[in-house]
Amino acid sequence: MNQVVLKADALDGYLTPSDRDYIDRMGALYKEVMTSYSVLDKSRVVDEKKREEETLIRLFNEMGTLMQQLCKAEKRLHVYSFQTPQENHPEASRVIAKLRDHQTENEEFVYYIQRAYEMLFKLAYGGTAGLTKNYLIVKTPVTDPVQNFAVHKITNIDEKIENTVMCVMLRGALLPSMIMSKEIQEYSSHGYVTPFALFKIRRNDAKRENDMEYILDLDRSYFDPHSLEGKDLIFADPMNATAGSLVTVIRYLLNMGIKPKSIQFFNVIAALKGALRAVRALDNCDVYTLWMDPMLNEDAYIMPGLGDAGDRINGKDGEQPRNIIQLVADYGSNIARLYRAQLREVEDTVLTRGEV
Repeated sequence: MNQVVLKADALDGYLTPSDRDYIDRMGALYKEVMTSYSVLDKSRVVDEKKREEETLIRLFNEMGTLMQQLCKAEKRLHVYSFQTPQENHPEASRVIAKLRDHQTENEEFVYYIQRAYEMLFKLAYGGTAGLTKNYLIVKTPVTDPVQNFAVHKITNIDEKIENTVMCVMLRGALLPSMIMSKEIQEYSSHGYVTPFALFKIRRNDAKRENDMEYILDLDRSYFDPHSLEGKDLIFADPMNATAGSLVTVIRYLLNMGIKPKSIQFFNVIAALKGALRAVRALDNCDVYTLWMDPMLNEDAYIMPGLGDAGDRINGKDGEQPRNIIQLVADYGSNIARLYRAQLREVEDTVLTRGEV
C-alpha cells in the first residue's frame, strides 16, 4: 500500500517554548473545569449547582482571555469572536451551542454547519477596505409590463478567491468544502467554481495523543499534484484537533516539489494545540476558526468539543467506510441540487482525473 505516515512528535517539535507555556496554563485551568463538570453532573442541590455554574463561567472567561492574548500575538490565528464586532459574537455562540448540543440531530446539525461556514467565509474575505466594486445585473421573474432587471453592487474579491483549490481530507469535510466552494462561486464575478483535490487520510486510533500517527493513503486519493502549484489551498475541516492531517498532506506536497501560494484552514472548532501546530509547521498557513477549545484528551479528541463531526453530518457508517460517491448520494437531492456545480467537480475528480 502506498502510504505516507507522520508522527505526533514531529508536530510537537514545531511548538515554541511560549506555545508550550500557553498549553500548560490552559491545561491547568481545564483540570479545574473538569472538577466543576463532575459537581454539575452529580449534584442535586440547587445552591451547590448554582455556585459551580458561576465557577465554570469564571474559568471559561479566564481561558478565553488567555486565548485572546495568544491570538493577539500570532496574527495567523483568526478566531471569529476575537476579530469581529461585538454585536456578531452572540450569533457565533448560538451556532456553536447548537452544534455542541447532544440533542441536535443530523438535519439541524447540517443547517448549523452551513451557517458556520458562511460566517467563516465572511471572516476571511469580508474586509472591504480599499477594494473595488463589481455590478451584478439580474433578470427577475417579473415580466409585467416589461421584463424587469435589478442592479446590485458587490465587493470585488476575485483576486482573493479565483486562485483557490478545495482540498478535502476527511468524509466530514466534504460538505463544508462544498459550502465554501459555493460561497466562492457566489462572490466571484465570473462564477468561479473551485477545483477539488481529495486526500484519503486517517488517524491511527490505536495510538494516543502523545504518539498519534497520521496515515495518508495515496492509492485512494484523487488529485493532480501539479494543479496545486502556486494555488491558494483551502481546507475546510469542521474540527482541528491536532493539525496532523493537514501537515501530513502539505509536507507530502512540499516533498514532491509542489509549492502552494497559501494554505487556509477553516474550522468550526479548533483546539488550541492544533491551531498552534498548523501555523508553526507551515510558513504560509492561516487558521480561521469560529471557536477555539482549550484541550485534547488522551485519544486526541477536542474537549469540550462536539463529538464526531463526520458522523453528525453524514450519519454513522457502521463498520464499512463509505466512499466519496456514496457520501454524495447520502446528501440527498436537495443538497445535490444546491451544490450541483461542486458535485460535478468532485465526480470529475474521482471518475476522470483519478484514472490518470
